[in-house]
Formats: sequence, structure tokens, C-alpha cells
Amino acid sequence: MLLDAEPCEIQARDGHRLGATLFRPASSNGRALQINAAAGVKQEYYGEFAAYLSERGFTVLTFDYRGIGRSGHWRLNARMRDWAELDAGAALQFLSKTGKKLMAVGHSFGGQSFALVPGAERLAAVLAVGSQSGYWRHWRGAPRAGMWLLTHALLPGISRLFGYFPAAALGQGENLPAGVAIEWARWCRDPDYLVGALGAKERYARFSAPLRLYWVADDPYAPLAAAEALLELYPRAPAELTRVMPRELGAERIGHFGFFREQFRDTLWRDAADWLERH
Repeated sequence: MLLDAEPCEIQARDGHRLGATLFRPASSNGRALQINAAAGVKQEYYGEFAAYLSERGFTVLTFDYRGIGRSGHWRLNARMRDWAELDAGAALQFLSKTGKKLMAVGHSFGGQSFALVPGAERLAAVLAVGSQSGYWRHWRGAPRAGMWLLTHALLPGISRLFGYFPAAALGQGENLPAGVAIEWARWCRDPDYLVGALGAKERYARFSAPLRLYWVADDPYAPLAAAEALLELYPRAPAELTRVMPRELGAERIGHFGFFREQFRDTLWRDAADWLERH
């Protein structure tokens, strides 16, 4: 555990208790920020990034979605929308008690779902990393065929067979509750992704916080077409897409997860914190 990190617990409005970690700055810049994780990624993955933001003056909260890490077993009954509407919503409610300006960083799913979070209108700015519309046709060539197979057959079929999706055995993070995996697959079959599948067009149309999306050129999980399609789902948000080229940062590879590695402390992390501080 990082020295400036305080383990805590927050409660969603349905009573489910979530494991969380609060990073308190030595000197506050008046901003409180939550990190909404990618699907199947434990909060510890974002610990170094959270500590860096805390050094910059942000109060930062990381947390595990239900069925992940410290927030319960993957065999529990959960849907993917619960991660945003109940769990990220609980995190935002927790941070609102600080009285500080509220912000959020979302990785992959975490950046797709800002508008689903109750109280999202209170967010002053949001930053997304590796986030995208998951509609399978945004991929090209062999990756498109792989996305079709994953979303039409593997995710729903395996989840129904085993009662959960065994992502850990496939080297793809933590195991997912069956309801999460099945709903996610359904979203990926809709041209408007989660907005269309959930009938959430009005909620996304109301979302108006400034949004920066970091797109990483070698990220196989977020091709450019999918990243651009995500921004179209937030029609009122002042949005910008920042392209990240690994070689320009002296990196062989960044991919879907590399942004949160400490080697990018003085490049990507500094850029992200500077942007958040301007809002």
C-alpha cells in the first residue's frame, strides 16, 4: 500500500459495500477526483497515478467495481450498468462531501460511462484513457472478426455456461460477473453501443463537462474509429482527442494499459494533471 493511501469503504445506494482507497494531498488544489477503472481491472493498478495526482494537490479516490478486487466475488449478481450507476455513483457521492470541485478519470469502460453516473452534471471536467465505443464494426480486418466472435458468442456463451466470464484464465484481468459480461456483449452489438442499448441518448446529450480523450496509437482495444465514435456519443461535451504516439515518448509500446505506468510520470501524467488543473 502506498504511504499516502488510506483504505476505506463506500456504500452504494443498494447497500453493496465497495473497497476503496483515498489519497489525501499534503496541500489541496481544491479538486477531488475519482478514477473509474476499466472492466476487470483492480484499483491497485491506478495507485501510482493516483499518488502522483495527490502530489499535485488532488484528493483522489480509487475503488473496485462490485465483483472485482475488494468489492466482492465475481459470482455475484451484477450488470455492467451497475458499475456506473451504483458504484461510480457512490464514489462521486463520497467525494461530493469534500466540498471540492469534482472531476473524474476513466480508463476504457470508465470513460465510456461518465454520463451514466448519477450526479454527473456536477463534474467540472473528465479525462478518458483508452476509451471507445465497443460496437464491433469499428474494428477492421481480423480484429473485427475477433470482436464479432467475442461479442456474439464467447462473452455471452461462456458466461452462461460457467456463471461468470473467466477473464483471468485468458490473461485479460479479473474474472467478470456473468451479468456484466452478457450485458457488455449486448452493448457491443448495438451501433450506438451502450447509449443505444440502454436508451441513454438523453443522458449523454445532457453531459456537458469538458472531456479529453487520450487515444494511444498501438492500443488494439481502441482503434481510432472507435475512439472517435465514443466522442460522438457525448454531443454536448466540449471534447478533444489527444493522440499518443509511443515512439514520440521514447516507448516501444504503450497499448491499452501503459498510460498508467510510472515511466510516463513526466510526460503523459504531467500533461493530464496540467489539463485537469486548468478546469
